[in-house]
Amino acid sequence: MVGERADAATIARLRHEMHLDEPVPMQFVHYAAGIFRGDLGRSYITGRPIVRDIAERLPHTLVLAGAAMLLAVSLGIPLGILSARRPGGWVDRFASIAAYAGISFPVYWVGLVLILIFAVTLRWLPVSGTGGLAVLILPAVTLGSRSIAVLARQTRSAMLETLGADYVRTARAKGLTERAVVVHHGLRTALIPIITVLGLDVGSYLTGSILTETIFSWPGLGRYVVTAIGRRDLPAIQGSVLVLSLVFVLVNLLTDLAYGVADPRVTYR
Repeated sequence: MVGERADAATIARLRHEMHLDEPVPMQFVHYAAGIFRGDLGRSYITGRPIVRDIAERLPHTLVLAGAAMLLAVSLGIPLGILSARRPGGWVDRFASIAAYAGISFPVYWVGLVLILIFAVTLRWLPVSGTGGLAVLILPAVTLGSRSIAVLARQTRSAMLETLGADYVRTARAKGLTERAVVVHHGLRTALIPIITVLGLDVGSYLTGSILTETIFSWPGLGRYVVTAIGRRDLPAIQGSVLVLSLVFVLVNLLTDLAYGVADPRVTYR
C-alpha cells in the first residue's frame, strides 16, 4: 500500500491505522465491529470501500445465478419427468447420457467449448460484456450445465418412486388425465428432494461463478474475487467470501421454508 521504498515511520503509521500493531483477537474485534456498522474495510489497491465494490458486482452475479437456475428448472425437471414416464425408452437413455456428461465435464471446459462453437466458429453469440440477453446465454448455460444434469437425475429418481405409489394408480383408475396424474399427484409429492437439490445448487452457482465470470469477463463478484486474489487484496477477499456465505445461508433458509409450501405435511412450530 505504501510502495516498496517507504520509510519505517510511514509503515508503522499505516500499521497503527489498520490496527495491525495490536494482538490478533483485538484485530478480529475491530473487524467484527466494522461488519455490524456495514464497513468491510477498504481495498488495499484502490482504496475504495469494499461494500461499494460488492454492491456494484453482486447484482451481476445474482442475475447470472438466476439465469442458470431458470435453465436448470426449465430443462432438468421436464427431462426427468419424461425419463420417469417411460423408463428405458429413448428419452430416458438420452437423458442419462446427457446427465452423466453434464456431471462429468468441468465448468471451465464447458465454457471454452461453448465459446469455440457459438462465438468463434458460428459467431452467433458474443463472448463477453453485459447489457443484453445474448450476452447472458453462454455464461448461463455454462454455469447451469451441471445443475441441469443433477436435477434431471434427481427428478427421474423421485418421480419413479411416486408414480408407482398406490394413490397414483388410484388417480389413474378414477379417469384423471395423464397430465393431471403426473403434475398434481406425482410431481408435487416428489418436490421435496427436487427443492433440496435446487437449494444445494445455489452453492455451486456461487462457487462456479468464479470460473464462469473469469472465462466470460462477466463483471460479477466471482471475477472480483479472482482479481483480488491476484492482487493479494485481503479485505476484498474477506468481504466477498463473507457476503457469498451469507447469501448461501439465506438461500438454504428459504429452501427449508419452501418445504412447507410444497408439502402441507411439513410444518414448523
